[in-house]
Amino acid sequence: MVGFMKTLLLKRLESSFFAFKKSIGRFIQSYTRFIEEYKKGCVYVSKKHINKIFELLENDDDEAVRKLIDEEKAQRYYSNDFLPDFINNLENDLKTLNEIQDMWQNVKEDPKIDKFKEMLSKDEIIRKNKLLVFTESKETADYLYEKLNPLYDNKVMAFSSKSSESDRIKIIENYDANYNEYKQKDDIRILISTDILSEGVSLHRSNVVINYDIPWNPVKMMQRVGRVNRVSKNPPFNEIYTYNFFPAGPINQEISLKEAAESKIKAFIEMLGNDAKLLTDEEIKSHDLFAKLTSKKSITGEDEEDDTELKYITFLREIRDNDPDLFENIKKLPKKARTSKTYDLSKNSVLTFFRKGKLRKIFVANEITVEEVDFFRAAEILKSEKDIRREKLDVEFYKYLEANKKEFEDVFREEGEEPKNLSGRSQEAKLIKIIKAIIKTKEFTDEDEEYLQKVLMLLAEGGIAKATIKRIIKEVGNEINPLKILAKIREGIYSNVFQGTFTNSSADISGPKEIILSEYLIKSN
Repeated sequence: MVGFMKTLLLKRLESSFFAFKKSIGRFIQSYTRFIEEYKKGCVYVSKKHINKIFELLENDDDEAVRKLIDEEKAQRYYSNDFLPDFINNLENDLKTLNEIQDMWQNVKEDPKIDKFKEMLSKDEIIRKNKLLVFTESKETADYLYEKLNPLYDNKVMAFSSKSSESDRIKIIENYDANYNEYKQKDDIRILISTDILSEGVSLHRSNVVINYDIPWNPVKMMQRVGRVNRVSKNPPFNEIYTYNFFPAGPINQEISLKEAAESKIKAFIEMLGNDAKLLTDEEIKSHDLFAKLTSKKSITGEDEEDDTELKYITFLREIRDNDPDLFENIKKLPKKARTSKTYDLSKNSVLTFFRKGKLRKIFVANEITVEEVDFFRAAEILKSEKDIRREKLDVEFYKYLEANKKEFEDVFREEGEEPKNLSGRSQEAKLIKIIKAIIKTKEFTDEDEEYLQKVLMLLAEGGIAKATIKRIIKEVGNEINPLKILAKIREGIYSNVFQGTFTNSSADISGPKEIILSEYLIKSN
């Protein structure tokens, strides 16, 4: 925990002095509250989500912490459940935090923002273009806005998770080259945002991305640049410029952020092509990809999913490059392939991978349940060593296979099939009608339309909870403004609901329903 807190605070210091001082203050407040509760006799702790709770506390998100408690992801512990030295260690930490706060109390200068202001006034590329400034800290975004907006004719905007849908619409009007040309505006020249804006919005009226701080996760770097590097009917720029603020030397010695980010970006480029030099202009050299990309440090805060994805991409590429015959044999595996092995599960189960056009789903059935799993979970289950023995299939395999097939049938609807106006489906029909009506108004960006088409697909499949649909319809009410209706739908159905269900061209679900492969998993004794 101490290592995690140290790294988090150094990362905040690297973002801005302002964010660092705010974080110290919140840590002091959190420690003080925890110690007070401890001395009253009990505290709430989450072993599994402890880092998440720590981050939520650091962001002053008490509501999210309370939600974890309500969902029983955090537990109540009595003070006498802890080791005797526990409270002493907490009080020592609090003392250290107070000392740090005192040391920084009178620090007023900020060399990083001074350098940024110098770039804004002297760099020719920055001076003449719309800018997109990314930071990982909401507080840094607000701080930059406060310092820069008076200097640039109130044409600076800060955007974060706390911003409204009207703010998002304002950004589209000012930064999306595909937006109605008669409605495009120039009210914003410097847009400062957290990574919440690095997905789902085209910002390609700008060709300058400034990373005011560097994220641990290289995918975020790609998403940031991807906001201005868009394929569109109206591409205004031939060149894109990326500026990076790296951590100061002493900070980087402690957290090695620059090296971690560079090595992973280079690894991505080595696998996916040298078409985006995001951090340096250096020639890309060979890397020990597997070692670098699958070793996860517990205190970096990286997303485990990204490492997992890289691991499997690397694994498949190595087979393709080093054993082309095996790679061809894998590609030629017949449909409905089936096998069996022992596996560490509590019950015998069957995993089945289904496909119809671009739609893919994976289910695991046993004698009690049938559940959908994502690609990464399925890949972990299917992964086998060379010497593992193939077991025999028995009647139980076919029983669970049929259960998986039924589940696939139950959640699937043919493309374009309208939900029937029967009990439990009338709400889906109503929302489909609303979405089709607003799409016809042509008020949306290409990405908004793509999002709405995916929602239509998910509704047609019965893939959205009835309670969610009912809540959205209630929120929409008698609203007639298409953009406001879209905002209500987005609030109820986040884009990540499509992950694991849809590919980028998910609208294509033509073709037969197919079973690709199945594996019978026999519980190990």
